[in-house]
Amino acid sequence: MKSTQLIETVEDLDRRGIGFRSLTEAIDTTTAGGRLVFQIFGALAEFERGVIRERTRADLNAARARGRTGGRPPKLNADDLKAAKAMLANPEINVEEIARRLGVSAATLYRHMPAPRATYGGSTT
Repeated sequence: MKSTQLIETVEDLDRRGIGFRSLTEAIDTTTAGGRLVFQIFGALAEFERGVIRERTRADLNAARARGRTGGRPPKLNADDLKAAKAMLANPEINVEEIARRLGVSAATLYRHMPAPRATYGGSTT
C-alpha cells in the first residue's frame, strides 16, 4: 500500500472517530505525538520510493548509453520468422506444427506474426 493511501485511510478513520495503533511500530494516532510520527514515517517512505525510482531510471539510462538493452531476448530471430512465413504459405502445415518445428508455442508465433494465415496465405487450420 502506498504511504499516501495509508495516510488517507488513517485520516478517514480519524474522521469517523477511529484511532489507529500499530503494535509493531508503537504508533498511536489518537495522540498528537503518534500522528506526528505516523506522518513522518509516511513522508520518509514516500521519499525512499522516489529515490529508488530515480536511481533505477539513472541505472537504466546508463546501461542504454553503454549499448545494453533490458528484457528477455526474442524467442524467434529473423531467420526463424522467414522460415515461419515460408511454412505459412503451405496450407497443409498448421500453425501448431510450425510452432513445434521452431521450438516455440503457437502464441509466440502469433505474437510475432498476428493473423499469420490471412497475411501469408493458406487456410487457418
